[in-house]
Amino acid sequence: MTSIDTWPPWIAITVTGGPILLAAAGIIFSLYLSRRYLDAIKDALKNSRFIYIWGTSLGKRGVIWSLLEISKIAGMVTLPKASIRIGELDPGDLENFPPRLKRLLTINMMMLIGSVFWAAVAAILVEFR
Repeated sequence: MTSIDTWPPWIAITVTGGPILLAAAGIIFSLYLSRRYLDAIKDALKNSRFIYIWGTSLGKRGVIWSLLEISKIAGMVTLPKASIRIGELDPGDLENFPPRLKRLLTINMMMLIGSVFWAAVAAILVEFR
């Protein structure tokens, strides 16, 4: 394997800086979801304990909390087994969850997972140069 030091500069910048851009795009997309679709998500999950407890304050506590709330809801919808097991998510709500919203939350999760994976690969390449 060749060293990252021998790569053209633009490729090295893309490999090492790409995760930062993808993470920034993920944050912007999460903010978009929290501002545009949070009410529809709350309506779709109205029988879930998480929404029942936190529903009145969702989206009203600031930017950082909005990001955390969308991440939590995206994790609950895309990886539902643990949330159903501990009682945060109602199985009926999950079955009736709108496919369009689920697709948007899946895109959000894939951006998060992709940026973490890409950053790990970039860190390994830089470490073993």
